[in-house]
Amino acid sequence: MRSRAGVFIGNLLFAALCCCTGPIFLAIGYSAWDEDPGWGWPAAVAAAGAAMTLTIPVSAIISTRKEFPGITRRDRLKGEGFPYRDDSFVLLAPRAQQGSAQARLMRADVLEAFRVRYNPDGESTFTTHVGNYTPNEFTPLIGLRLRVRDTEETGDGIDGIGDFEVTGEWRVPAVCLSAITAGRLVVLVEPGAPGTRRAVIPDWPRSTLLSGTRTARLIDLEGRAAELTRRSDRQLQQMRISRESGGVAMTGDTIDLRQLDPYTAARYAALADRYRACPEEQAPVSEPGEEARRLADQLPGEKGEFGWVGRRWSRRGGVLVRARFLEMRGRTTFQDHGPVLDTVLRIQPADGTSPFDAARRLTVPMNYLTVLHRTKEVVLAVSPNGRSYVVDWTRTNLLAGVTEARVIAPDGRELPVAGRPELIWALMNLLASQGLSVTKPVLDLRERRLSRVADVVTRVVREHTDPRTCA
Repeated sequence: MRSRAGVFIGNLLFAALCCCTGPIFLAIGYSAWDEDPGWGWPAAVAAAGAAMTLTIPVSAIISTRKEFPGITRRDRLKGEGFPYRDDSFVLLAPRAQQGSAQARLMRADVLEAFRVRYNPDGESTFTTHVGNYTPNEFTPLIGLRLRVRDTEETGDGIDGIGDFEVTGEWRVPAVCLSAITAGRLVVLVEPGAPGTRRAVIPDWPRSTLLSGTRTARLIDLEGRAAELTRRSDRQLQQMRISRESGGVAMTGDTIDLRQLDPYTAARYAALADRYRACPEEQAPVSEPGEEARRLADQLPGEKGEFGWVGRRWSRRGGVLVRARFLEMRGRTTFQDHGPVLDTVLRIQPADGTSPFDAARRLTVPMNYLTVLHRTKEVVLAVSPNGRSYVVDWTRTNLLAGVTEARVIAPDGRELPVAGRPELIWALMNLLASQGLSVTKPVLDLRERRLSRVADVVTRVVREHTDPRTCA
C-alpha cells in the first residue's frame, strides 16, 4: 500500500512538470523588475509566475487527498444528518427506468450471470460527467438468465403471467452489482400478446432493497417499528403500492407511515397487519447457486491479500481497525476500477473508545461492490498517533471474501480459513504486529521469513476451529 508521503511527492513532481513555466516566469519577471523597478510588464510577468508556482503545491495537496483514501479529524460527523443504527445501510443508486403504466412489478431470480463486458478508457484517472446519470463506459454490461416469478397478486386473474425464463444483457450500475450476486431482483414486465416475448426491465435500486443489500424498516401509524430487511414478499407488495402512488420516500432506510398521505398509509397499514398476523421469515443472504452468479473475479478492483506492512509504521505502533459502511451515495465521477461515492463509515478506534462516524469521498472497487449484500466492513490502517485512518482495500477484499484466503502449514497441509472473516482478521493483525508483509492471499508458513510466526498462526487457526475454545 502506498504511503501518503509517496503519493504527495509523485503528485508534486507531476504538478511541477505541468506548471514548470511558473518558476521560469517568476525568475524572468523578478530579474527584469530588479533592473527596471515599477508596475510595468516585469511586475505582471512576476505575478503570473508566482501564481503558477503557487499552483504546484496546492494542486499536489488537492490531488493527494483525492487519490489517497485517508480519514482525518475533519472528516468526522458532528451529529448532523440521519441517526444511523449499527446495522443500518443506506444506498442511493441512480434512478431506474420507470416502464409503462401497465408494466407489472415482479420478482426475478438470477439463475446465471455471464459475459461481463466493461471497457472504460479513463486509465484510472478521475472522470466526471455532467448530468445525473451513469455513462455506459463506466456501467458494466452483464448477461443474465432470469426466472421471473409470478405471485398470487398477479397470477390469479385473466392477466396472470405465470413463471417464465428470460435471457438478456443489461447495463448494471456498479453500486447495484450485489443484487445479482444475492440472486433476487425486481423487474418490470411489460404487457404483451399471448405467446410473445415480454419486455423485462430490471429495477436496480429496488433490487438492492429486495436483495437485502440496503436495510429497510417501517414505522406504522402507532409508532411501532418493523424490520423489513430480506422480507422479500412483503417488500415486493410495498413496492407495488409505492409505484401506484407515484413513489414513497425513505428517510435513511425507514418509511414512516405518519408522513404519507392517508390513502397510501392505509394501504401500507393493511399490509402490515396482514404480515403481523402471519410473519414472514427472512430470505437467505444469497439464493442457492451463487457460484453461477459470482462477478467479483470478472470485474476490476484490488485483489485481496494479507497486506503490506511498513516497518516504521509497525515499530511506532500503527494498527489495523475495522469500520462499517453506513451510507453510499452515488456521484457522477468515476475511475476505471470503481465509482467515486460519498460514503459514511462508522469506525471503531483501536483504543476501545466509542465509535465515531466519518464522511469521506472514496473510490469503491467494483469487485467489493459485488459482495455488498454479505458485508459492509472495511479494514483501516491507523497512523501511529491515531489521528488518521487509511482504507486498505487489499485487506478489505480478503476479509470480505472477494479473494479467497489460504494458509499453508509448515508441513504442506492447507489450513481451513476460507469464509472465516474473524480468523482472517486475527491473522492480519498478527502479521501487522510482527511487521510482516504478505502481499498475496496465500500465507505460506514454509517461507523462511514466516517461520518465526508459524507456531502462533497454527495455534490461532486451531483456536478458531475448535468449538470448545469458543465462548
